[in-house]
Amino acid sequence: MAIACLGTGFAADPADEPKTVAGIAAELAALKAQLAAQQKQIEQLQTALQAQMIMLNEMAANTAAAAAPPRAAGLGEIASSITPMLPPVPTARAASRVTTPPAPQAAAAEASSPLQIKIGDTTIMPVGFMDATAYWRDKDAGGSIGSNFGSVPFNNAATAKLSEMRFSPQNSRIGFRVDGDWKGTHFLAFNEFDFLGASGTNNLSVSNGGFVPRLRLFWVDLRKGEWEILAGQSWSMLTPNRHGLSALPRDLFYSQVMDVNFMAGLTWTRLPGVRFLYHPSDRVAVGLSLENPDQYIGGSGGGPMVTLPSALSGLAGSQVDNSTNVQTTPNLHPDIIAKIAFDSSSHVHFEIAGIERTFRLWNTTTGQYFTKAGGGGSLNGNLEILPKFRLVTNNYWSDGGGRYLFGQAPDFVVRADGSISPLHAGGTVDGFETAVNKNTLIYAYYGGIYIGRDVALDSNGASLIGYGYRGAANSQNRSVQEITFGFNQTLWKDARYGALNFMGQYEYLMRAPWYWAAGIAGGKQTHDNTIYLNFRYTLPGGVPGMK
Repeated sequence: MAIACLGTGFAADPADEPKTVAGIAAELAALKAQLAAQQKQIEQLQTALQAQMIMLNEMAANTAAAAAPPRAAGLGEIASSITPMLPPVPTARAASRVTTPPAPQAAAAEASSPLQIKIGDTTIMPVGFMDATAYWRDKDAGGSIGSNFGSVPFNNAATAKLSEMRFSPQNSRIGFRVDGDWKGTHFLAFNEFDFLGASGTNNLSVSNGGFVPRLRLFWVDLRKGEWEILAGQSWSMLTPNRHGLSALPRDLFYSQVMDVNFMAGLTWTRLPGVRFLYHPSDRVAVGLSLENPDQYIGGSGGGPMVTLPSALSGLAGSQVDNSTNVQTTPNLHPDIIAKIAFDSSSHVHFEIAGIERTFRLWNTTTGQYFTKAGGGGSLNGNLEILPKFRLVTNNYWSDGGGRYLFGQAPDFVVRADGSISPLHAGGTVDGFETAVNKNTLIYAYYGGIYIGRDVALDSNGASLIGYGYRGAANSQNRSVQEITFGFNQTLWKDARYGALNFMGQYEYLMRAPWYWAAGIAGGKQTHDNTIYLNFRYTLPGGVPGMK
């Protein structure tokens, strides 16, 4: 029976064979289609997996960056109006852009900075430093932490017989900086105080060093595209720049010295005004500034005064500023300053500036008006001729612009009839700055001021008046010269904790008057040796990165 059954089964195979082959072919075709669909799904999954891997790698990199400590702020990048730790070499950024933050930090470093407050798209950052300064002079020049360039004692004067030594915290500074964007316009506000204000009778050296804060800077800047406007109390646009026409302290040249009056021969003021800037390219900036005027005849910061006609002596303090009054003298219009800066590379900065001023007086005895225009110009450069070795040269000459030389030269003299004669005056600051290594800066400068003479007869036809005449006071200087050098050593720095610096400066000052009395021993010689030593702690933080 088994054989019969097998025979029957084998006998039935040939009849079923065509149907089985067709079924197998159909099944194979279905399997192939299914495999093709699965292969397509696998390829899609592989593509999605690769995208996920890329995303995961980016997330891992961002996580590592957030966990890493922020980079230390570069030397010279501190946002306060401090002496830069090293000569700031401009980075590849738009020329003169006050509103473009220099050397922005990474987002992770910015977020970890303990002294930045982020409110929406606006960043508020405290700026400043604490100074402990010791200074010694071999002459008791009657000044304080800053040098009175125009009143260096003569060797035979009583003040030349004693030296002076003091400690002072007055150069410490505090302020804030605000950065933000609004409808395509970047705005930057800057504020800064020091403690060199007039402290009155507060027994500063007896029992309480109650030094009074003093406003240094208070301005806001707006930039959109190539146009820019700045208004408020700022450094004058006549102050030499290191880069572009920026008003930020790190982009200005006011030397590396510790003397809070800077250098003899440097042109600068910090007064209210408004400026308009145009940036035709990243390498060129053009500016026009309207700044606070002042009809000045001397007396500020130890500077000499002109001799007024006897009948018009009442002009002092009423129509002309003799440094005894504040914001009381009349002025015809703001001082007008124009400037163009060229930055062909990060190693070369060159600029040309000009100033126009107009003086006006009214003769109280004749009722006659007198108006006279004055002006001047400067030619400045900052050149890195070797790696980390910079030459600086700043040169200024004027006919009625002496006030911008730290008030060391009067603007004009007044003749007997009340007419105005602008006084020639000029200054220069030249030298070098070099970074010996990443933490050490060495500098040396020569500064000089020259003041011309302008002599007239008084109304009596016999007495001489003006400036530099025979018999004039020996405070009417022909020249003031300074030689100085120093160092700035960074002891440590960290963007999260700040920086500590140790600095030193030696300064040699001398002046020569137009006239001195004959027969006075040592009357022709003046000099003053000054030594500064300073420890400075700078607040942490860095310039915020903006969108």
